[in-house]
Amino acid sequence: MLQFNKFESGKVKAVKIGLLGFGTVGGGTLTVLQRNMEEISRRAGREIKVVAIAVNDLGKKRDIDTGGIELTDRMLDIVNNPDIQVIVELIGGGDDVFNAVMQSLEKGKHVVTANKALIASHGNAIFRKASEKGLMVGFESAVAGGIPIIKLIREGLSANQIEWFVGIINGTCNYILSQMADRQREFDDVLEEAQELGYAEADPSFDVGGVDAAHKLTILASIAFGVPLRFESVYIQGIEHIQKIDIEYADELGFRMKHLGISRRTGDGLELRVHPALIPKQNLIASVSGVMNAVLIQADAVGQSMFYGPGAGSEPTASAVVADLIDVVRAFTTDPQNRVPHLAFQADSLIDLPVLDIGLIETSYYLRMQAVNRPGVLAAISSIFGENEISIDSILQKGHGQPDELVTVILMTQNTREKNLMKAVEKVEALDSVEGKIVWIRVERLP
Repeated sequence: MLQFNKFESGKVKAVKIGLLGFGTVGGGTLTVLQRNMEEISRRAGREIKVVAIAVNDLGKKRDIDTGGIELTDRMLDIVNNPDIQVIVELIGGGDDVFNAVMQSLEKGKHVVTANKALIASHGNAIFRKASEKGLMVGFESAVAGGIPIIKLIREGLSANQIEWFVGIINGTCNYILSQMADRQREFDDVLEEAQELGYAEADPSFDVGGVDAAHKLTILASIAFGVPLRFESVYIQGIEHIQKIDIEYADELGFRMKHLGISRRTGDGLELRVHPALIPKQNLIASVSGVMNAVLIQADAVGQSMFYGPGAGSEPTASAVVADLIDVVRAFTTDPQNRVPHLAFQADSLIDLPVLDIGLIETSYYLRMQAVNRPGVLAAISSIFGENEISIDSILQKGHGQPDELVTVILMTQNTREKNLMKAVEKVEALDSVEGKIVWIRVERLP
């Protein structure tokens, strides 16, 4: 208590903070700072005080106490305020926010942001500017909300060589797939409910289309493998076309459907991919349901570890924002050369590894097709797969149709390159005995 009284007495000046944005996360950040002010000050070494907030609507009634805090609808008022030492960017969005962050750094202000799109797309330029100015950029809250996954990889696992990681890093997708699996519901029905519950935006395309997860994967891969941020190189596939029937068949075969962010270092380069995949039910990450997030990491010294928690929400995300603020304040008097690097590795030691084309990745596959119930059809299909260097693990025929009627055939392959699978699928679809398009989904067995 004596230590906190020192902060109140003015012997140690409070650090003045400006918030850009006062929505869900902004409100949560101020709430956490106010509620835990004494504990936060003891950890940081001085008081952290919000003195100004940029808001959209000055006339809006608010439940959170903003007494003594300047409110403005012009974010550059905060960027240009000479008394503010740290800018906390919680708006999201593109060019205007990027320019505000760069101006903040130019004016000597540290930055904390929850904006994964900003870091994934512009982080290389932002971190260069911060390094030039001897400043810090905190972005823990940009990935997996309340899970301190960036700090865990960047600092907690810094003695390890990370081999691969797999993440459920979009709560909206995980909620939809969990509901489709557990309650046998259709995609459109669950998406509408997710919007009503606030788990999905009115325009859900960034979430269900995989872009949000790709932003987060970009950031995690960079700090895991010491590579520049490469969002433009990520392979992205969403869950819009996933059908309930495939989730049901997957369950029957011992798998769960998840939307994953996957990055793996191979001898040929780096995998950066976001897509739906089947995971064996016994794998721990397969049990992650609802809006929760999880990241499974394979590293040489510790082996396999999984980190689990809420991926979004007002206070879980605010927890990460405030943790970044504490780190920034602690480092005020630290030599910039001795701070933890933004991307875990020293800036001059980042390696620009080639990113593998999706056709070169190796995994196994689930395929569902409609084929004529006739002798020799399965042999013809198997022959095409063999010609393309694909071994079939199992074949399952659903139902017992009459001769020459269509039946559903499920194939599970062993590991193969995706380009081989694409060639085989094209040839099988051309058979007179196969009707329509083949549904295929990647299988990640996660040893």
